[in-house]
Formats: sequence, C-alpha cells, structure tokens
Amino acid sequence: MTSSAQDGNNRSEEPTYLKISDKLSLRYQKSGDGPPLILLHTIRTQLEYFRHLAPLLAEKFTVFAVDLPGHGHSSVDTSAPYDEPYIRNGIVAFLKAMDLRNVTLVGESIGAVIALTSAADAPERIRAVYALNTYDYETRYGDGIRRGNWFANLIIGSLQVPVFGAIGAAIATPWMIGKIMKGGYADPRKLPADLVVLFHKTGGLPNFHYAERRVLAAWRSWSNARAHYSAVRAPVTLIYGDKDWSRISERNRTKDALPNARMFTLPNTGHFSSVENPTAIARIVLS
Repeated sequence: MTSSAQDGNNRSEEPTYLKISDKLSLRYQKSGDGPPLILLHTIRTQLEYFRHLAPLLAEKFTVFAVDLPGHGHSSVDTSAPYDEPYIRNGIVAFLKAMDLRNVTLVGESIGAVIALTSAADAPERIRAVYALNTYDYETRYGDGIRRGNWFANLIIGSLQVPVFGAIGAAIATPWMIGKIMKGGYADPRKLPADLVVLFHKTGGLPNFHYAERRVLAAWRSWSNARAHYSAVRAPVTLIYGDKDWSRISERNRTKDALPNARMFTLPNTGHFSSVENPTAIARIVLS
C-alpha cells in the first residue's frame, strides 16, 4: 500500500482489499498510528462516509475504515442474505484475519449494531465500543429510514415490492438519494452534495442493489440483534443525535440491554452524526 494523503501528521493510505473467503473481500482504508480503531458505516454508504471523522480519530488511533459486506466496493455475493449475522461474521473475520487486538469499535446506524454484536462474538479482541445512533428498533421494512420524511417513507417502502422495487432501486438519482438522506439530518444543508454523488456512483456497481435490498429485507435481524447485547463485556458508549430517528424509549431499551453502557445525546444532530457533527463524536471517543 502507498501513502496517498496527509491529514496533519497522520498518513492515510490508499484503500485496499482483504480477501476473507472465495466469496467475500472487504475494502478498507488505514490511517493514523496507535491502537486499532475500526469504523463501521451506515446502510447504503461506504468508508468515505467517515472522511471527516477518520482524520480526527487518527490523531490517537490506527484507524481502519471498512466497507461493510455488500456495501461500497466490497464484494457482493448474490447467494448471501445480508442480514445482521452475515455482516457481523464478515467484520469478525476481518478482525481475526488482521489479528487486531485491543480494538475500539466505532459504528453508526447498522454499523453500531454490528459493532455491538461483534464485541459480543469476539470479546477478547475488543477494548471499547462507541455505538452511534444504533439501528436496532425496526418493526417493519425500512422502519427507521422511513421516519425521516414523507419521501423516504414512500421510496423505501416501495423497495419491498417485487420487481418494481428492484427497478426503483436501479433508477435512483442523486436527487432521490439526497432527499432520503436529508431526512436523517437536523440541518439538511450539512449533507455534502459530492458525497451523495459518490454514493450514487457506487450504486451503479454490479449487484449493489441486490445487497441493498437484502439488508432492508432482513429488518427483523437488526431488532433481534439486541438479544446479543448482554454478552458485550467491553465498556459501551451510546451516542445519539437529538434528532435521530430512534425514540427515547428505544434508546433506553438499548442502554438497558447492555451491562456496561453510558449514553450521550448530541444537540442539533440527526442520524448521520459522523457527517453532520464529526467533531463532537471525535471529542467523546478521544476523551
């Protein structure tokens, strides 16, 4: 790997790939120096989602930003379910293949769920977990995303319809993606237009929308993941934006399920807190 960018004194290497199996390769980017920290992004995004948070954390950590299985430029296996256990197994395999220990896991949305369940599966490797806007409360297809605005409710709900849903996912425009994502911001003006264009471009990769729709179709698995939280032994910090899609009762339920958790609420922050308010996230993690 070669150095491609400088974030202060922190080297950021070119994204590369780790082959987990014949059917799974994970794209990741490494930066900084120090104990290992893994960044796990939201549904339908990729490691560039953390382009402002990663350099801040790289001041004290060796940061590994990872494209989740079936996301970004990681491989897509059209026989895989893309439910929570499948994605979790991919991340735990990444930990083991890289032989990472004393790891801090930082995840947003479904990435937060994966951080918590991975900590339950590999407790000997995990030092701490920071779970941002944990997405573990769905009661229907795309429930959380559909709470953002009327447009998100319409479009995400339609993706479950046979045939039509696949066509709708394939013809999504940057405007449509942006409109849906703005439902996850306290201040929609903070959604970077170029990031939306990047997510749209990635959506054109072969079989990308298969994985996207499978993640949504596996909505029950994200709620069922709470059953694993009692096995988390590392200290957990839950961070929610005050305008996150989750309800207060759902946040408290998650906290109560974790044996060693504290919780922060960030003012004027929505679901996509790593983009909207990266400085506040970094401040909590680095402290």
